[in-house]
Amino acid sequence: MDKKITIIGAGHVGATTALRIAEKQLGNVVLVDIVEGMPQGKALDLTEATPIEAYDVKITGTNDYQDTANSDVIIITAGIARKPGMSRDDLIATNAKIVGDVTRKATPLSPNAILVVVSNPMDAMCHVAHNISGFPTNRIVGMAGVLDAARMQTFMAEALNVSVENTHAFVLGGHGDTMVPLPRFSTIAGIPIIELLSTDKIDAIIERTRKGGAEIVNLLKTGSAYYAPASATTKMVEAIVRDKKHILPCAAYVTGQYGMKDLFIGVPVKLGKNGIEEVIELKLTEKELKDLQISGDAVQQLVDLLATIEY
Repeated sequence: MDKKITIIGAGHVGATTALRIAEKQLGNVVLVDIVEGMPQGKALDLTEATPIEAYDVKITGTNDYQDTANSDVIIITAGIARKPGMSRDDLIATNAKIVGDVTRKATPLSPNAILVVVSNPMDAMCHVAHNISGFPTNRIVGMAGVLDAARMQTFMAEALNVSVENTHAFVLGGHGDTMVPLPRFSTIAGIPIIELLSTDKIDAIIERTRKGGAEIVNLLKTGSAYYAPASATTKMVEAIVRDKKHILPCAAYVTGQYGMKDLFIGVPVKLGKNGIEEVIELKLTEKELKDLQISGDAVQQLVDLLATIEY
């Protein structure tokens, strides 16, 4: 395997992402965590599955960041998970310190890596990773839109009793309650759902998409989602290491697009070997654009709050 992919945080999201990446043979994986023995044990368990699943991937578990040196991609999943009643925003003070610390340790060892930020509140954590690493903004991308779109696709397929393979969805904005699902750009076999579903049903899908993470948190009671987030992260990593040029909704740094500037927020991007290779500016309606800018304002409030936090 030519590519080296580091995953920081060996919890549910990190370990499941390691599994997904290994299954797709996207590169050798280094799983790093502060807890002694945990990343080593999970890496060994994953490695012992390789003969059965027939993927030739080296998986290393470690507590030493030196083992991550010269990574092509660094995925940051470290941080505390939500509990019932918590919003993603409630995690900001604790997770800013964690993301700041791991970024400070990992990025000097892999100066050419692309950072994929998963930790919540994700849009704000992209700013932390950027501020600490000093990497160009095209090499920092946040995972949210792929996950939120997948949730929307799931609910669309259920509503119409069709295969999820026929679905496509776009969800933009911050990864939180102000996210902006776009029914006009969400389709079943190329047909916009606004032509197939009533307004009430579409509104219900949008609402459930916005609360998709909280729904799982409330059901689990002791943690948050990890299967779908791991799959979404892996899809992004595949686009990068295989230079797919996939058009995906990701948190990217905008420089005036959609009337927003100097902010990481969910927008359509072209994702390839150079990270974010293009931010695609859709022609939105006045309401869609207003909703996106409201979401941007909510993210900006979190970014402003970072200025009061030492990380």
